[in-house]
Amino acid sequence: MNGDSVDTDLARTWVQAIAVAVDQHKDHLTQLDSAIGDADHGTNMHRGFSAATTAVAAMEPDTVGAALITAGTTLISTVGGASGPLYGGAFRAIGKALDTPTAGTQQFAAALAAGLASIQKLGAAAPGDKTMIDAYAPALAAFQQQADAGADLAGAAIAAADAAEVGMRSTTPMQARKGRASYLGARSIGHQDPGATSTALVFLALAETLGAR
Repeated sequence: MNGDSVDTDLARTWVQAIAVAVDQHKDHLTQLDSAIGDADHGTNMHRGFSAATTAVAAMEPDTVGAALITAGTTLISTVGGASGPLYGGAFRAIGKALDTPTAGTQQFAAALAAGLASIQKLGAAAPGDKTMIDAYAPALAAFQQQADAGADLAGAAIAAADAAEVGMRSTTPMQARKGRASYLGARSIGHQDPGATSTALVFLALAETLGAR
């Protein structure tokens, strides 16, 4: 493993790092969801990524994507509500795009783009709708920009994590137009979106995983 490629161990480590981050922030995620959702986002995400970590730990993946496909399949079967299909589908799409023993920065950027496309296809949301896309889309754009500039994976991931956090915070003044929060209309304004928050944790975990090598 070097600064310019992801291997199978790193893919597993990323899933594990997400699980740790979600565990640390599950109460916050649930608190955010209690204001504009079902108050179960933290619990659901914790259950899903804990199960995903167990699943990927029990396998010996031969490609970068194999572990991520397994993680996605596990999320679909264990996470309740819309988050399971959205996150699970994204990780499966990312994994399917990484059907190699190692992957470079541009290949990983393309895989992240496939993940976003999966979310948009299933959720039919766009930037500004106050969803996880408001963190994911800017994160992907930042990652791709760094990749195009010749940055290594760690640099691209750090830029993506920073952009995801900005995107996450941008959801607070938005009025929700998709999902359960949209039923609240103007009352959804002033609350940070829980899905965008958990998405920011996913990209933060990626940056921490890549930066710790």
